[in-house]
Amino acid sequence: MKIFKSIKDFSSDKKTILTLGTFDGVHKGHQKILKKITQGTENGKYESLVLTFFPHPRMVLQDNSDIKLLNTIEEKIYLLEAIGIENLVIHPFDEIFSQLTAEDFVRTVLVDQFNIHKIIIGHDHRFGKNRTANIDDLIGFGEKYGFEVEQISVQEINDISVSSTKVRKSLLEGDMALANKYLGYNYFLSGTVVKGKQLGRTIGFPTANIKIEEDYKLIPHNGVYIVRSMINKKTVFGMMNIGFNPTVSGEKLAIEIHFLDFDTNLYDQKLTVSILKYLRSEQKFDSVDLLTQQLEKDKNTALTYLKELQ
Repeated sequence: MKIFKSIKDFSSDKKTILTLGTFDGVHKGHQKILKKITQGTENGKYESLVLTFFPHPRMVLQDNSDIKLLNTIEEKIYLLEAIGIENLVIHPFDEIFSQLTAEDFVRTVLVDQFNIHKIIIGHDHRFGKNRTANIDDLIGFGEKYGFEVEQISVQEINDISVSSTKVRKSLLEGDMALANKYLGYNYFLSGTVVKGKQLGRTIGFPTANIKIEEDYKLIPHNGVYIVRSMINKKTVFGMMNIGFNPTVSGEKLAIEIHFLDFDTNLYDQKLTVSILKYLRSEQKFDSVDLLTQQLEKDKNTALTYLKELQ
């Protein structure tokens, strides 16, 4: 997949079939649109293109927006490439770009820059300055400038019944089963392994502490989860705790993973952790011994769950 850092950087000898949006989560609803694009380019006559934006428009246009995103840019690139998108344009979203009128956007971006053959878009998509233009306006522009508009119908969207907002809500409530169902894959976190307090090692549960650099990445509800990771080309399972370690008076949010049947120095390595199941909420225990007993119970629960997966 070719990646372009702005609209003006894109060029191609072929006409494009494209869609645009933030695609936060690249969930099942997004996948429906994206697969239509890849199917339309299978004959090699056209190229698939996705236009997305960063920062998220709400971060720019809404004062004090505290929106958390389901994907970092790197994660979104990974997901879009896996679907088979050929070209990805990540355009810097700012107030100047937001002032572009709908017709100026169509003419200067879709037609002049992207050499558009067809755009595939959700029925409720709005665009242009103050988001005043809708799908009917886009169809009119298509007739004027010579490109096709394919809309994803209300029925198709309702059949999927998923949105990035629903995924965020599920994750913040610890409902991993619902979140992963909406996504069509297991939600994952990516970060670098850093040194922690190393308490886990003293009680027989060494952990890899993950530091996520992107502060806009949504972290699920505090608690204990069953997770999977790929380390040195080997699938490894583990238990992850998200929280403040109240038993030992922790003050900062920590993401710690105890890998089952695996204990190797992972410091400074980049790790991606897929979250399979929510086990329980974070608890404060009266002693480290009681914490250790609970971790043993969690481990047995995790091993039983993983055995059932096989």
